[in-house]
Amino acid sequence: MTIEISKYQFKAKALEIFRQIEDSGQPVVITDRGQPTLEVRPYKPGYRDPLELLRGSVKRYDRPTEPVAESDWELLQ
Repeated sequence: MTIEISKYQFKAKALEIFRQIEDSGQPVVITDRGQPTLEVRPYKPGYRDPLELLRGSVKRYDRPTEPVAESDWELLQ
């Protein structure tokens, strides 16, 4: 469940809203004239090891020591 609050209310109660987000973990959407404009949510560290991100992404590994010709690249075709 996402909570919505106007810019005016957010400005007046920002610290209270920050504490609420920290405690509940629920995001708060800030609106301007009834339209959603911003979302404030708890920070979650996004760092992952680059090698871990690539793990399993190689589909084929044929002839790894041979040079690659331009015609071998799928994106260029």
